[in-house]
Amino acid sequence: MTTRTQTDDTHGTDSARTFLVTSATGKTGRRVAERLGARGATVRAGSRTGRVRFDWEDTTTWGPALRGVDTAYVNYYPDLAAPGAVAAMETFGRLAAEHGVRRLTLLSGRGEPEAVGAEDALRSCGLELTVVRASFFAQNFNEGPMAEGVAAGTLAFPAGGTAEPFVDADDLADVIVETLLRDGHAGRVHEVTGPRLLTFAEVATEISHASRRPLVYVPMSEGEYAALLTGAGLPAPEAQWLAALFAGLLDGHNASVTDGVKRVLGREPRDFAAFAAEAWRDR
Repeated sequence: MTTRTQTDDTHGTDSARTFLVTSATGKTGRRVAERLGARGATVRAGSRTGRVRFDWEDTTTWGPALRGVDTAYVNYYPDLAAPGAVAAMETFGRLAAEHGVRRLTLLSGRGEPEAVGAEDALRSCGLELTVVRASFFAQNFNEGPMAEGVAAGTLAFPAGGTAEPFVDADDLADVIVETLLRDGHAGRVHEVTGPRLLTFAEVATEISHASRRPLVYVPMSEGEYAALLTGAGLPAPEAQWLAALFAGLLDGHNASVTDGVKRVLGREPRDFAAFAAEAWRDR
């Protein structure tokens, strides 16, 4: 829904702007909307079922959601590397420009070649665009579909022994909000990661320690993971696409850390151990 909180005197100019947050019930959208509201901004939280309707599969909802908006956070569902993302970004960018939007921040995937075409499509609209490319979210293990398996004691994923610099979604949201509110980010691409590399087996160990319950990592092939998703009720084409996406992302080419969080926020990103300790503290 559209929210307005008391204006923070330090950031008074933010209250004069209207921000559209797409996919506002997701991991990052919810956090971005909350942070913008806390800064005194007028937030239009767009979702398929909320008061401000915004559905990536229904283009008729885009224009009304963009009306009167100055700045937008663009979080495409299901993923910027998905089929159809380029066309969606072209249409969204055109509508944003027509409705007088000035600034956009786009969430993209780190190391996703297919996503770059979608980034370029949105960039072609001519608005101020910042791209934030994120690594795998730490919160994938306690929010969303993976949480059920983790709670049951099994972390099954097609990652082999590849290490990933898991980023905390709270750090990512802080970066996104900074790019939405502050000048100097237009035209830039920020790659954000956590501070260290962890294999999925090491993630299981970290979560086991924090939760005081055993968690076993079970490496799977791409085909095995697609079958697992299909068995859980996902349509076969979507399951195969997701399995291929994850297997491609976790082939080792993203096994490095960046200083993106520190460059934007002036502080170090939160370590996975700190995330796990908080996430499983009361469970």
